[in-house]
Amino acid sequence: MTEAWEIDFYSRPILDEQGKKLWEVLVCNGSRTFEFARFCAGAEANARWLQDTLSEAIAAWQARFDLASTAKPEKIRFFRRPMTAILTRACTALEIPAQQSRRTFALVQWLQERSQMVYPKHPGFQPLMPPPPTFEPMVAQQLPDALRGEGWSFVSLSLEDLTAINEWDIPFRESIPLELLALPSDTIIPGLVILSRRAVPLAGWMSGLEVATLSVASEPLPRLLLETGLSDRWILAPLNTEALRAEAAYFDQAKQSTRNVHFLAIQSDAKDQSFAGFWLLQTLDLA
Repeated sequence: MTEAWEIDFYSRPILDEQGKKLWEVLVCNGSRTFEFARFCAGAEANARWLQDTLSEAIAAWQARFDLASTAKPEKIRFFRRPMTAILTRACTALEIPAQQSRRTFALVQWLQERSQMVYPKHPGFQPLMPPPPTFEPMVAQQLPDALRGEGWSFVSLSLEDLTAINEWDIPFRESIPLELLALPSDTIIPGLVILSRRAVPLAGWMSGLEVATLSVASEPLPRLLLETGLSDRWILAPLNTEALRAEAAYFDQAKQSTRNVHFLAIQSDAKDQSFAGFWLLQTLDLA
C-alpha cells in the first residue's frame, strides 16, 4: 500500500500550564481514513521529537491497515514554509521524501475542523493569539517550453463525470476523494484543458510540478496562472482579448460556487475521448 501523507507541525492558539505555546503534529492520508494527532510542549518541538512521533504514526498506520513492518508512505506533503528544515530533517531520517505542496486538501479540512471544535474547548485556548505568518506568492514566470501546449480552453464536468473519470486509465493524475468535497451531486466543476500533440510527455512534466491551483490575475496584466508547489506561479496564457477576459471571469465565478474546486486536464486534441493528465484542484486558504 503506497500513499502520500499530509503533515502539519506547528504551534496552536493554546497555552500550556506554564503559559507556553502548545505545539501539535497532525498526520493524515488523502482520504482521511488514517489520522494521527499528538500535542507537544514548545521546548520539545524539534526534528528529533517529530522523527520519533512520525515513527509512532507509521506503526499505527501499519497496524490500522495490516501492513508489513517495512511499509512507509511514499512521501509526506507539507505547506508551512517556516517548518521546512525540521520537517525535512525528520522525514529524511526516516527515509521518506518531504514535499512542499499546497495539495494538502485533507489536512486543511481537518485543521479547520479542529480550529472550530477542538482547540476552543482546551482550557489554555487563546482566541486572540496572532495567526501564523503568511507569504506573498512568487512573481509569475513564463512556463518552460516543455510545459507549453498548442492550445487551451475552459471546459466543465459534472461531479458524476468526475466519478467516472476516476475509473479511467490516465497516465498522470491526482485527485481529491470526492466524499471529502461534500458537494451536491449535480455540481458542475469548472476546469481548463491544455491541448498538445505531446500530451503524454507534457503531462509527465506537469506531474513533477506539484500542481496546486489555477487562478486569474488582473495585475500587472490580465493572465491565466498555474500555481504549483508552495508559492510558484506560471503564466499559462495572456488574457489579451475581451472574449478571453470574459471567459476567465466566468471560470473564476464558477469556482466560487464549487468551494473553489476545479480541474486541469491535458489532451492530445479536443476530439480525444481520453486524458493524458488530469488534476482535481481546490484553492485553499493556507493562512
